[in-house]
Amino acid sequence: MTDAPAPALDDDSPDGTADTVRRIARTDPRVRCLRRIGRRGLSSAVIEGALSSSADFIAVIDGDLQHDETRLPAMLHKVEDGADIAIGSRHVGDGDAAGLASPLRERLSATGISLAQMLARAPINDPMSGFFLLRRTRFEALAHRLNGQGFKILLDLLLASPQPLTIVEVPYQFRPRTAGESKLDILVLVQFAGLLIDKSLGGVLPLRFLAFALVGAFGMLVNLVVTSAARHLGLDFGTAQTIGTIIAMVANFELNNRLTYRTMRLRAGGYWRGLVLFMLVCGLGAIANIGIARALYHDNTAGLAASAAGAAIGVVWNYAVSATLVWRAR
Repeated sequence: MTDAPAPALDDDSPDGTADTVRRIARTDPRVRCLRRIGRRGLSSAVIEGALSSSADFIAVIDGDLQHDETRLPAMLHKVEDGADIAIGSRHVGDGDAAGLASPLRERLSATGISLAQMLARAPINDPMSGFFLLRRTRFEALAHRLNGQGFKILLDLLLASPQPLTIVEVPYQFRPRTAGESKLDILVLVQFAGLLIDKSLGGVLPLRFLAFALVGAFGMLVNLVVTSAARHLGLDFGTAQTIGTIIAMVANFELNNRLTYRTMRLRAGGYWRGLVLFMLVCGLGAIANIGIARALYHDNTAGLAASAAGAAIGVVWNYAVSATLVWRAR
C-alpha cells in the first residue's frame, strides 16, 4: 500500500475545516485538503476525492468521528484477500447503530436499507453505510457510471457495477455524533428513493429532472386544491386560479430548493432573489405551455394529447431555465 496523500474534502464549510487540514498537512505529507467552492454534495465530493488520489486503495470515512477508524486495517485485509469492496457495517456481528441517537433516524435508516436491498444484486446488510474501502482501479472502472448526486455513494457504486460485486461486511460500533447536524432526514430518504428510480431506469433521465418533474406534479395538486378552496369561499374563477397558481409556485420553489437542488440550496437574500426568478421562469413556462397546446389543438391534435405536449414543454423549459438562472453553480 502506498503512502499517497489522503484528501480531506471540504465544501467550503465555515467551521475552519480547511485551515485545520492544511495545518496538519504542513507536518504530514500524507494529508491534503481538497476544498470545493460552488459545488456541494457528499457523493460528488467522494468521487472527486477518489479520482484525485494515486493510492492503491480508496477508503471513504466521514469526518464527524462516528465511524470507527480502527476497523480500517481489517477492511483493507478483506480487499487484499479478494473482496471487491469491504463495508463497515452496523448490522452484522457485534456492530450497532446506537449513534443514530433518535427513533426517527433509526426508522429512516431502516426504510432506506429495505429499499436498497430490493435492488442490490448482492447480499448486503448495511447498504446505507458511508464507511467502505475498495481498490482505486475498481472505483475508477465504475466512476463514469455513477450518478454522483445525493449522500449514499455506496449504493451508487453497488448499482453502477455491471456485475455483482463481492462484498464483505466488517462490523463496527457507530459512535454518537459529537458536533454538527446529521444529513439523514426525510428529504434525504426521498432523494435516496430517487437514486433507486434513476438506477432502475438505467439513467435514461437525469435524476434532477425526475425530481423537478415530480415536484411539478405536486404543484399541480396544490394548485387544484387551493383554487377549489378559494372557489368555495366565493371568489371568482380568475382570482381563485391566480391565488392557486402563486401558492403552487411558492410550494414548488421551496421543495425544489430543499430536495431537487439540496446541495445548491439558496439561503438568505439568495432565497428571495431565487423565488422571484423562479416565479418569472414558471410564468413564461405557463405561457409556452398554453401556446403550444393551443397550436396543436388547432392542428386537429386531440385535446388531451395537446395538453400533455404543452405540459411536457413547460416542464422542460422550467427545468432548463431554472437550472441556468435560479440554481446555477457559483
